[in-house]
Parts: sequence; C-alpha cells; structure tokens
Amino acid sequence: MSNVSLMFQEASDTPNVVAQQRQANQQACEALAKRLRQQPPTMIFMIGRGTSDHAGVFAKYLFEVGCSIPVCAAAPSVAGVFGSQLNLRGALAIVISQSGRSPDILRQTEAAKRGGATTLALVNDVESPLAEVVDFVLPLHANQEKAVAATKSYLATLHALCQLFGCWMGDEALNHSLTLLPSQLQRVQALPAQLTADDLQDVKHCVVLGRGFGYAIGREVALKLKEVLGIHAEAFSSAEFLHGPVTLAHNHLLVLDIGIADESLESHQQQIRDVETRGARVRSLTVPSELHPRLHALLVMQRFYLDIESIAADLGLNPDEPIGLKKVTQTL
Repeated sequence: MSNVSLMFQEASDTPNVVAQQRQANQQACEALAKRLRQQPPTMIFMIGRGTSDHAGVFAKYLFEVGCSIPVCAAAPSVAGVFGSQLNLRGALAIVISQSGRSPDILRQTEAAKRGGATTLALVNDVESPLAEVVDFVLPLHANQEKAVAATKSYLATLHALCQLFGCWMGDEALNHSLTLLPSQLQRVQALPAQLTADDLQDVKHCVVLGRGFGYAIGREVALKLKEVLGIHAEAFSSAEFLHGPVTLAHNHLLVLDIGIADESLESHQQQIRDVETRGARVRSLTVPSELHPRLHALLVMQRFYLDIESIAADLGLNPDEPIGLKKVTQTL
C-alpha cells in the first residue's frame, strides 16, 4: 500500500465522497433551491482559482443552459490589486475553494458581499475563514485531500453544483441520475485506460478540445497535464480552435478529444474530424454513459484522473508532489 500514491487513493475515493455528499447536503440544497426560486438572482458571479475556477466554467454552462441566468467569472485582482468595488446587487456569488484560506479569494468574497451579492461557498474545510464569511455553505465532504493535484474535491464540486441545480430546477431526470452516479463512477474506475504513457511519449505540447461541458473539464485536463506531467497543454472550445489556432494541427499536434454525449456532440465531432484532416494526432478521452448528459463530464474526469496518475508513475514522476507546487496557494 505504501507504493500507492495519495492521488490514486483520493481519486479512487470519489464514489464514496459523492454518495456521502449527496446525503449530507440534500436538505441544505432543497432550502437553498427554495430561496433561489423565490428570489431568482439576476446573475451568478463565480469566484475561484485554478481547479476551482475550472469548476466555475462548468457552473457557467450548467446555470446558463438550464436557468437562463448569465454567469461570469470574477477577476480576483479587481478587488485585491486594483481595489475596485463592483455593484453586485441581486447577484448570487458562488465561491469555490478546497481550503477556504486563499487571501485573494477571501478578499473577493468580502468585496462581493459589500457589493450586495448573496454569497455561497462550496468549500471542503467548513471551519475555514471562507466558511465564516459567506451567507451560505455547501460542504464538499471530500475529507482531507493531501495530494497537491486536486481530484476528488473537483468532482465533489461538480456534483454539488449539479445537486443544487437539480433541486433548484426540479429536474427529476438529473436528480435520479445523481443517485446512480456513485456506482457509475465505480464502474468507470474499472474501465481500460483512455490515455497511457505511450500516448504522451516525447510530447512537450498538446491541445485539449471540448465543446460546452467538454470544454469546461478540458481546462482541468490541461491543468493536470501541466502540473502532474510537466506537459504544456492548452484547452480550447473546439469551435474556437478553428478561429486561428487550428494552424497548429499541421505540425502533427497531439489533440486530446473530449466528446460529451449531449447537444454539443455532433458539432464537436465535426470539428475533430476537421483537425484530423489537417494532420493532428487525435486521442479520444471519453467513456460510455447512460446517465443524464450533464453528468457525463464527471465520468470522463474520473477515468482521466486515474490515467494521469498512472502515467506519472510510468514516467518516474511523483504525482503527489509536483515540482514547485503546494496545496494551498497564497496569492494576493
């Protein structure tokens, strides 16, 4: 057991985390959903850094597609460096943080409250300063996460967002799929690897392409390639990639294709075929899913986290301690 990395253990624990979280947070989600139906926000303001910021991109698609409410990402330096105060009356500020201790996130949250926003934290440490500052807390219940590269806390965040959305919108199909999610995450863990060390042999640069929810998790895929493997990776919407960056495909670029089985799939596949004809080498990251389309991305990420950990081990890297990184990043 001593040779098993923390990253592997924590990623593998995701089904248990999600099951525990759903049960523990159901009452709080229903109460929040009732409030949101009574007083719908005029906009949603996402606050987060790194992996938490990527969860915010998922939230943007989730709430804009499902609630028709505009969602924007906070720029923490607006409050922290430039000292500007935004008018956020009528907004819901959703703050995502594993630790709840980053100074810039705390400062941005306080500024959002001063600007009139209702603040909600999705945080793992419920005794953190962030949990004390906000109006409402949805705990991630991810237990302690020791590996620097976040895995279970990211998937717990996506689950929490989907659970809140399902309650808010009364989406029975999604709510039913959420009850099946832990067992499906477990199933995905037993599937063959989608990405191996051979696929990344001598790769220094690559592109991750997805559309909508696939793009949202593509940002997290690109981050993990950088922080765990030291590979320069950049995520694009597959539609946006055609507006200029597609010229890179002629250099036999490695493209990681994230196809999500939802409304975006057909157009995304057309764009993937386009980059293939231009000379790109495409590797597909997907898994079969019978769940609600909004949950397909979680299954893809579950498999990817295990694959990236295995690749790091094959390449002689320590996935638990990427060079130059630490768990809580102190930015101003």
